[in-house]
Amino acid sequence: MRRLTLLAVLLLTSCGTLPQPFYGDPGIEGAKLATPPPPVLMIPPPGQALLGDDAAKTFASDLATSLVSYDVPSIAGPADKTDWRLTTTATLSGNSVIPSYAITGPDGKSYGTQTGHPVAAEDWANGSPQALAAAANADAPGLTKLLTNVNAAVQQSNPQSLENRPARLYLGAITGAPTDGDSALALNIARDLPGINTVMVDNPAHADFVITGAIQTQPQPANQILVQLAWTIRDSNGRVIGKVFQFHGLNPSDITPHWGDVAAAAASEAANGILNVVNNATLHKKVG
Repeated sequence: MRRLTLLAVLLLTSCGTLPQPFYGDPGIEGAKLATPPPPVLMIPPPGQALLGDDAAKTFASDLATSLVSYDVPSIAGPADKTDWRLTTTATLSGNSVIPSYAITGPDGKSYGTQTGHPVAAEDWANGSPQALAAAANADAPGLTKLLTNVNAAVQQSNPQSLENRPARLYLGAITGAPTDGDSALALNIARDLPGINTVMVDNPAHADFVITGAIQTQPQPANQILVQLAWTIRDSNGRVIGKVFQFHGLNPSDITPHWGDVAAAAASEAANGILNVVNNATLHKKVG
């Protein structure tokens, strides 16, 4: 083997833990929750926010749209007793209206509040679509942070969350390698991935992260071949959270008839990159 290069680890993880709904710290009450809340935040049209019925429906819809853009699953509509919900009120302050928000759990308790940005009283009273949309967009980042704290407290109290156990990895298909490369790489990388913070599972439905590999070969001058290994890491929702690329400059005899030491070296390098991606994603889940 002439060259084995771990070219890059492309970290694509983002803050947020879908399908878990909320990402924040609601205080003592949130820490008492034993299981995660349902995966949708309901936003009823506010009846105590100095808005007419149509404007209230519009504002609830605007809030839901803005929160969804921050990866918070939200729906505008009436809330049942079993729902997590965002309640909006408003007060008049001089020539402005100040929206206020409260997060309420299925137990009826408040898990956090936030004061919104001021809106011109005339625009608010008239239900100006532009003003309502702007208000929702302005307040969504702060609400997302508040909801992040709720989710963090819930996850910390849930023994099955990544807060309190090793990440579960599933090794999916490895395809494209000549000779016995697919099976040799799978055998070696399955040996290298488990550790203090990771365990392997044999069912993708039980995994937090699924790893797959795609191998390509290209002929090179002087009877050489270039082997590219691309490892893709997905979370339990099927979203790509990272990729690891490797390039091997090889003699054909290095992997014919067996990959042998090449598979062991490539798997060791790949496992390091994959674990960096997993650790990064797990850290994001812990801090929101």
